[in-house]
Amino acid sequence: MEKLTAQDPETKSPDLVAENIETLKTLFPEAVTEGKINFEVLRQLLGGVVDEREEKYGLNWHGKRRARQLALTPSTGTLRPCPEDSVDWDTTQNMVIEGDNLEVLKLLQKSYSGKVKLIYIDPPYNTGKDFVYPDDFRDSIKNYLELTGQIESGRRITSNTEASGRFHTDWLNMMYPRLKLARNLLRHDGVIFISIDDGELSGLRLAANEILGEENFLACFIWKSRQNKDNRTITGASVDHEYILCYGNEIRGASRDRSQYSNPDNDPRGDWTSANMVGIATANQRPNLHYDLIHPETGINYGCPNMGWRYDPNTMARLITEKRILWPVNADGRPRRKAFLAELDSNFTGFSTIIGEEIFTRDGTADIDALFEVRIFSFPKAMRLLAGFVEQGSHNEDVVLDFFAGSGTTGHAVMAQNATDGGNRRYILVQLPEPLDPGDRDQKTAADFCDQLGKSRTIAELTKERLRRAGRKIREENPMFAGDTGFRVFKLDTTNIKAWDPDRDDLPRTLQESVEHLKADRTEQDILYELLLKLGLDLCVPIEERIIAGKTVHSIGEGTLLVCLTQEIARDEVEPLALGIVEWRKELAPAGETTCVFRDSAFADDVSKTNLTAILQQYGLENVRSL
Repeated sequence: MEKLTAQDPETKSPDLVAENIETLKTLFPEAVTEGKINFEVLRQLLGGVVDEREEKYGLNWHGKRRARQLALTPSTGTLRPCPEDSVDWDTTQNMVIEGDNLEVLKLLQKSYSGKVKLIYIDPPYNTGKDFVYPDDFRDSIKNYLELTGQIESGRRITSNTEASGRFHTDWLNMMYPRLKLARNLLRHDGVIFISIDDGELSGLRLAANEILGEENFLACFIWKSRQNKDNRTITGASVDHEYILCYGNEIRGASRDRSQYSNPDNDPRGDWTSANMVGIATANQRPNLHYDLIHPETGINYGCPNMGWRYDPNTMARLITEKRILWPVNADGRPRRKAFLAELDSNFTGFSTIIGEEIFTRDGTADIDALFEVRIFSFPKAMRLLAGFVEQGSHNEDVVLDFFAGSGTTGHAVMAQNATDGGNRRYILVQLPEPLDPGDRDQKTAADFCDQLGKSRTIAELTKERLRRAGRKIREENPMFAGDTGFRVFKLDTTNIKAWDPDRDDLPRTLQESVEHLKADRTEQDILYELLLKLGLDLCVPIEERIIAGKTVHSIGEGTLLVCLTQEIARDEVEPLALGIVEWRKELAPAGETTCVFRDSAFADDVSKTNLTAILQQYGLENVRSL
């Protein structure tokens, strides 16, 4: 039975560097020797196209190399389940995760890589008042706990001011690794929308081109976010808009207007509308489209428009034979054609890059006011605006991710859009539990509201409360809607597995404490969900329980993972426990291999552990691990 330790790859998020090297080794085995890349050989294999010049096109800044390294550094953290903060824990497929989104994105890699259809983020715009979260390469989890006040430290989240000397650099260093990790989560047909303003648009566009691929750029949408002009502006220019950068393969497009189609003449081909036949080319450009059009029965000559006809004579003759031409009574009229609804290639047309007609920032504030007695958020995104993105980029049971969740508008929009079109989309929201300061005039109302709820003073608590109220409101307004309005809450924390940290002055005590491999303050549920994360299973996968030989055994993913975390397994309990697990696996009949996991300290001795492993392997359960 192999023991899992804090140093094992299975107890960390994916090692992306190692995966990249393995991919390169598969493609170019000659270029990798003893795990090292020979760049000279690689350059030869690529025909010399590897650019080694210092000066090249792109965006560079101080700290970019470190930012890339941050994205590639595995996380040793975990996500601890919080059913007490959740809604419909047992049935929901939605998730709200409290934590630093960089670490959370790393932890989600194994379970959700290539599974997210839509990402929407509204990151800090770097206005000088936004927080700066200084990522720590050495101990990112400890850094996160310190900055959010969960452990004692003098460090705190601060604003990014222009006086810092690296105003744009600090912002790019924050965004770059997060976008790199987010890209891994997107499906091959996925779409990402990123809200931004003029301040960082140019830098974000170049960074996103590099990470997401310039060829995948779809559009830069413009949203008129301000309804009235800003008359307080110093420059004289009223900035009334924001941008949303979009990358991916395609979006759905705007719903086609069918109201113009009808069938007044009972044409057996169905509903139709009158369509223009005037061309777009001069006689010099397309002489074959310039000819007189004559009614074959009345002989009326309708002449030829200045830009010709849309169809050549042969195609026009076919349309006449098929009785698809609408002939005017008078010669000065313009013939048109019947365009049939049944012949449309799609139910959608182009989606304008000018978006959010009559949707303004104040509508986002109104959304909050409709849910709360007090105004706890300033200028959140309007729910209807985000519902439009949800409609454009996802459908059915797609996964939607927002790792700058803020007030939770994206989750609200997903539930609202599901209620509108009958979809069953699920959301994953990530929000930093950024502390609220009651001494800050802008945060006092929100901090007081958290006090009334009996919750900690953090933005994440407001995010969850908004989703609770939004879910109830959607059900009240849509009584026939039976969709998912719940969510599971998880919180970022250090791993449940104790690392070997010997006290040189008291080795006997250290050895005694290391017998138990798991932290004493962690629950069985904490350990179960870390296993799900590290083994790449969905955090909302069904979990069943069964008592076997007096011990609780968990089946995860219909037998993909079988876990027994009981604290004691005596010698005489080994055989009935192992055989009971074998029988349960036969009932579950999982499609692939099964991994069995036990608490290492539970076994009476090594003989018991060896016997249990041997029985399981005798019946085909080869992958047996201990924690």
